[in-house]
Amino acid sequence: MRSPSASSAANSDIEATKKLLDKLAVLKLNGGLGTTMGCTGPKSVIEVRSGFTFLDLIVIQIESLNKKYGSNVPLLLMNSFNTHEDTLKIVEKYANSSIEIHTFNQGKTDKDGWYPPGHGDIFPSLMNSGKLDLLFSQVTPKTLADVKGGTLISYEGRVQLLEIAQVPDAHVNEFKSIEKLKIFNTNNLCVNLKAIKRLVEADALKMEIIPNPKEVDGVKVLQLETAAGAAIRFFDHAIGINVPRSRFLPVKATSDLQLVQSDLYTLVDGFVTRNSARTNPSNPSIKLGPEFKKGKVTITAKPGVKLEIPDGAVIENKDNFEKEKGQL
Repeated sequence: MRSPSASSAANSDIEATKKLLDKLAVLKLNGGLGTTMGCTGPKSVIEVRSGFTFLDLIVIQIESLNKKYGSNVPLLLMNSFNTHEDTLKIVEKYANSSIEIHTFNQGKTDKDGWYPPGHGDIFPSLMNSGKLDLLFSQVTPKTLADVKGGTLISYEGRVQLLEIAQVPDAHVNEFKSIEKLKIFNTNNLCVNLKAIKRLVEADALKMEIIPNPKEVDGVKVLQLETAAGAAIRFFDHAIGINVPRSRFLPVKATSDLQLVQSDLYTLVDGFVTRNSARTNPSNPSIKLGPEFKKGKVTITAKPGVKLEIPDGAVIENKDNFEKEKGQL
């Protein structure tokens, strides 16, 4: 039986948390089509687990949070011209949801048309909104699978984002090394919108243009983008928060999707969490061949750690294995 003082403390914690949550809004980037997985619509409607899509899971997560603390955290979706119309139809399914869902489209260059600017224009798009005062960026310990993305560095006395597209070819291997650069940008930002409004009005967000090589219909092109995280250098007292890998589970390719759909993970309140029955903390690396006709499993070890596979060992159709008593 809980003592009155314990119950009072618990209620006080819930009330304090609710006050903080009342100042919170969750914004998700919803401009991607998931073309690397053969998608033609919004990536957020890809089915992840148990019939739920990425967007379903986001809604469930916020619903669970609001229910637990009696809060009213809203969800905002920043769409691109590729996803906006479809998203307006998709969110109708949440009409009876207990959370507020708002959508808006990201910027235009001029009256002649839209452009794909990455997600760096999130700040001018939010110019007329805002409550908070600081910008934070989350990072996580880097793994060998973390290639497409960026890391935080200290340059000229400021915290800055470094993306792989900005790295000269001669130094790409250094960038990929988990010994040289040990953290990876999760692309999660906690941001004070009042500070954004102040910087945008002062025209102080001079975002770097990042050239991103792509192939469209067999033609190699350079897509010029800006990244939201790159704005961190314009905010005073910005910091990086090192979070555990359990907070970062990117799905950028079909192989990543297969991983989160496997029994390595379970679903709890909309969150894809590590299966507690799995004792090995590392994930397998899945690489699919062209059109998924061929595939291979890559077994990796940390630098300095030796893996031995005995002659005759069979590891096909295995999603995880451990070395025990000298055998696999």
